[in-house]
Amino acid sequence: MSLKVTSVLGELKAQDLGATLTHEHFSLNVVNEFFREPPSHLKQFFGPKITLDTVGYVRQYPYGSRSNITFFGKEVDEAVMKEMHLFKSYGGGTIVENTSHGIERNLDLCYRVAKETGVNVIAGTGHYVNGTQNSETLSMTVEEISDLYRSDLTVGHTVPSSPNMVKCGVIAEVGSSWPITEFEKRAIQATAIVQSELGCAVSFHPGRHRAAPFEIIRIYAEAGGKIDKADLSHLDRTLQIIEDLLDFAELGTYCQLDLFGTEVSYYMLAPEIDFPSDAVRVDRIKRLVDEGFGDKVLVSHDIHTKHRLVEFGGHGYSHLLNIVRPQMAIKGISEDAISKIFVENPARWLSH
Repeated sequence: MSLKVTSVLGELKAQDLGATLTHEHFSLNVVNEFFREPPSHLKQFFGPKITLDTVGYVRQYPYGSRSNITFFGKEVDEAVMKEMHLFKSYGGGTIVENTSHGIERNLDLCYRVAKETGVNVIAGTGHYVNGTQNSETLSMTVEEISDLYRSDLTVGHTVPSSPNMVKCGVIAEVGSSWPITEFEKRAIQATAIVQSELGCAVSFHPGRHRAAPFEIIRIYAEAGGKIDKADLSHLDRTLQIIEDLLDFAELGTYCQLDLFGTEVSYYMLAPEIDFPSDAVRVDRIKRLVDEGFGDKVLVSHDIHTKHRLVEFGGHGYSHLLNIVRPQMAIKGISEDAISKIFVENPARWLSH
């Protein structure tokens, strides 16, 4: 594979990415969007710090703690940096950082992580969901949104730590609610326009409804976006009926199961959804592989809260490599298929 990938340190050969997590965050601000009041009789466990005697409750009600969802600032930056050294030591190669416009992307941190740890970092552009945008952004036209994405990918930004412009390498994550709003539709259309021009990879965050992934791809394809460069995130919480997942895979997009490590009995953002376990996620991947879709599977953790970091008692960014990958082999997924999922599929998706 001689194609290139744009990292925050410059262009890389796609074959040099190594084991890749395709949907992570180093820093973001979704406090107002995600906070939910915890049960009143448990409020004593949701103080300003996560401690050994509270972390169990925070794991079950992660969005009930403002401290937990304050995923930015020096404390988080330092914890992420430590984790990236760990990730590298366990064989990790690349992180796709999906923080987009509206939730306070930190390109300087992305650059520092790559420079200090040797982990390749691919930064994303795009807009997160309608509810995180200001009125000026919500009035942007398709052309204006396209111009912004194009500039992020081809011109880049100045950041304090870098002597060079830092460019994004993927349009990710482009968020939508359910039903999809007019602004979110324009962002999807702009994504398609820029993708068709530049050949870049794109990733979408669907609303929490089984129809959402299909509707996003319909809008994207009608606007000219290339199907085989598109990735749908969060399918493990969105398409829980295996027949829906297989039907979606037939469209030719990448299918991302990216909530590994999150195992809760109650999903605060959509209580009607029964959140799957990692074991169930692996079973679904095996079914995709067995049905001939192994070259379209991507995996990640979507870490965006403190309690999932090692520093705060969590599984960390190396969970897939250390815990889940061996489980995939035990459940009968071949080493060739596992290598595709961690190495070859991300490289193909990201390359241009």
